[in-house]
Amino acid sequence: MEAGGLPLELWRMILAYLPLPDLGRCSLVCRAWRELILSLDRTRWRQLYLGCAECRHPNWPNQPDVEPESWREAFKQHYLASKTWTKNAAILETSVCFSLFRRRRMRRTLSVGPGHEFHSLGSALAMSSLFDRILLFPGLHEEQGEIILKVPVEIVGHGKLGEVALLASIDQQCSTTRLCNLVFMPAWFSPFMFKTTSGHVQFDNCNFENGHIQVHGPGTCQVKFCSFKNTHVFLHNVPLCVLENCEFVGSENNSVTVEGHPSSENNWAYTHLLGLIRSSPGVLPTEDSDSLMSLDLESRDQAWSPRTCGIVIEGSQSPTSPTTGSPRAGSQEAEVGSNGERVARTPDSSDGGLSPSGEDEDEDQLTYRLSYQVQGPRPVLGGSFLGPPLPGASIQLPSCLVLNSLQQELQKDREAMALASSVQGCLIRKCLFRDGKGGVFVCSYGRAKMEGNIFRNLTYAVRCIHNSKIIMLRNHIHHCRASGIFLRLEGGGLIAGNNICHNAEAGVDIRKKSNPLILCNQIHHGLRSGIVVLGNGKGIIRNNQIFSNKEAGIYILYHGNPVVSRNHIFKGHAAGIAVNENGRGLITANKGCGVWMMASSLPHVTSNHVSYNGLYGVAVFSQKDGSGEFPGGHGAQENFSEDGDAILWETELEKDDDPLRRPITIALVESNSVNHNGASGLYIQSSEALHIVTNVIHANRVRGITVAQSSQLTRVANNSISCNRQSGVKIEAQCKVELRGNGIYDNRGHGVITKGDSTVMENDIIGNRGSGLQLLPMSDTKVIKNRIHSFRASGIAVQGHAKALVQENTIFQGRTNKTIFQQSSTNQECIIQNNRFLVFKKSDTWCLANPPARPHLENSLRGPSAAHGGQKVTAMATRITAHVEGGYHSKRSIFCTIL
Repeated sequence: MEAGGLPLELWRMILAYLPLPDLGRCSLVCRAWRELILSLDRTRWRQLYLGCAECRHPNWPNQPDVEPESWREAFKQHYLASKTWTKNAAILETSVCFSLFRRRRMRRTLSVGPGHEFHSLGSALAMSSLFDRILLFPGLHEEQGEIILKVPVEIVGHGKLGEVALLASIDQQCSTTRLCNLVFMPAWFSPFMFKTTSGHVQFDNCNFENGHIQVHGPGTCQVKFCSFKNTHVFLHNVPLCVLENCEFVGSENNSVTVEGHPSSENNWAYTHLLGLIRSSPGVLPTEDSDSLMSLDLESRDQAWSPRTCGIVIEGSQSPTSPTTGSPRAGSQEAEVGSNGERVARTPDSSDGGLSPSGEDEDEDQLTYRLSYQVQGPRPVLGGSFLGPPLPGASIQLPSCLVLNSLQQELQKDREAMALASSVQGCLIRKCLFRDGKGGVFVCSYGRAKMEGNIFRNLTYAVRCIHNSKIIMLRNHIHHCRASGIFLRLEGGGLIAGNNICHNAEAGVDIRKKSNPLILCNQIHHGLRSGIVVLGNGKGIIRNNQIFSNKEAGIYILYHGNPVVSRNHIFKGHAAGIAVNENGRGLITANKGCGVWMMASSLPHVTSNHVSYNGLYGVAVFSQKDGSGEFPGGHGAQENFSEDGDAILWETELEKDDDPLRRPITIALVESNSVNHNGASGLYIQSSEALHIVTNVIHANRVRGITVAQSSQLTRVANNSISCNRQSGVKIEAQCKVELRGNGIYDNRGHGVITKGDSTVMENDIIGNRGSGLQLLPMSDTKVIKNRIHSFRASGIAVQGHAKALVQENTIFQGRTNKTIFQQSSTNQECIIQNNRFLVFKKSDTWCLANPPARPHLENSLRGPSAAHGGQKVTAMATRITAHVEGGYHSKRSIFCTIL
């Protein structure tokens, strides 16, 4: 634009000298002039905003160094907010009492201070009229009696903030008032600096020190750019109050208390405040360009695809094996331990007593390669998630395992979206609470919404009790000396998109029938647990990242009963999820947490991603011997008192009959992905029946499944067990196990090794480095209708006087000089009937067809878990001990049920 021959830069320099009214007039000339005025955002508009004595930096106090997106828009919002208190002026001035005044009355300015018209605030108020402006000049203004505001006025401090101090107790009895640029301190006779019961009060750019502010419904308040030092704001039955861009420091109790249900009676300011809130930019999430995909568990059947598994015979100058099962560079070949189990000689192998493998044959022999893919859900085993992470590297999850954004979750959950958009009671936005005892206390049916606040160095951030409801969006809560958020006595609401970290107790503490929705939060680096649910607490815990906590990521005890789903729980120093002291709940679709549970509790653990944990992926314990020791030091109790004092909960527990959580008859581990864990993927030490169905158990550092104790039947069906560091499945002596319909592929040890009473039926045991099936002395095994192949050892090896029935199996030969079936010549307990032995021929091509490679999804859908509505987790044992295999790896998560 060039008007009159002047360049654009020169016009900007000229317009930079105009005051605010003239800028407004210029913007109305034409579109080109309007664009020119808008282009002054970083110059003239910024200068006008910062030059206003009634406001502070628009991002104060949380981000005072970050410039707003638009200085003009920030100035506009402040200007509109500062005029809220006058919105009823037309109503008052045209009322019956003022009907004689036909012309508009001009507002007066009354000056108070030494050398001015009035010597005290009280004397100025006695002479004031509607909407007069009372200007307090620098100095200390102390009132010896209570000040009663009977007409709407504006009280403003002249000069910089801090130059005008007012020691007074003010009781507002008029419909509206505004106080600005003042330092409030309590009078000598009352701790209350200000109170109102029905009118609207507006505080802008004020400091409050060592006193109380009280607002009763239907009264309302609007507070912006104010600092509260050891000051308590008490809001009782308020229909709507707004605290925005404020700082609360050094409170000896709660900084803000919201008590009572919002009043159904609203004053004149309610609709104006509501409109102002909706027009101003909030912190509700918007859809980001980097929003991530979620795992749709409803369509998990689409993720499975049956494949044809081909065994290709080819010539080679050196033995080859599937890429997924090959050892790392520098590691030695697999060897056979003293107990008959093949293990890889690596620095982290926990099995001792290794003996030579005997596989020193000529490596130039003709061997063959397996060209199939590992079975299981593609999203679980897709992408870079298959490979182990490098030391010190972060875990990169594939898109199917990454959590939804908050916006995606709210779009899916209409009830949560409506809750996040609602405003009722008190709105606290962009405030800082620091260096005190309590932040916000909501009680007795109170309602509060907190957006974009910072809570730090407090005893606790937020407490919600007695049927109250809170909405917490995008807050940062850290370094609290107790819990970050505490809910008790049927408290509830929405806790979403918050960053909760470095707290001394639980990040979120849920008790006594409280039932919040905890959604899309980051809860991490806590000195105790991430989330604690106890004392009949409930809640929905969904789509959160819970990591690097020193104790359990989620701790459920004392009849706690939450629904825990689709969380990513990882890198914890202790349990991922711990269930204790009759805790229960539905736990589904969580990612990264290890799972330790009690079989006696009959848990259902379904659709979880259990990965990169220091010990077991999933461990089931039902050992009761009174010793009380627990692996890894996880038997220590957490301090669950409100402020650190011991509390006896037994007298407060009530029976909770939930018709949606029906009793179930068997423990179930179903449709989980268990991979890259530090010990066995699944470890069973149980005296009760257990079903392990349709899981993917992959690349764990010890075995896929270890059954150490199983006096009742453990049923392992339709699982994919692949690429584990040792054997796919190991069954100890006197264990009762049924293996049916599994695909056991590419494990570095044997496919299945058993000492117990087991049935191995209709499995594909292919491509393992040891024997396909190893039957140890004293075992009693039925091997029926399996397809078995081993690269470097026998298909089936029967050691000593093992009892076995081997019938109707198809067994492929491995190396040309290895026997397909190996047994002792003196063993009379092994019966071999109707098996098909396929001997290596160079021209042969073998395929796994009719049926295709296992596992088969259609079989798994007929399993014992008909409805998830009856799922629960509960612990009933008194003591637990367990043998720990492998070392404990620090900074990793496990999921543990402890007493």
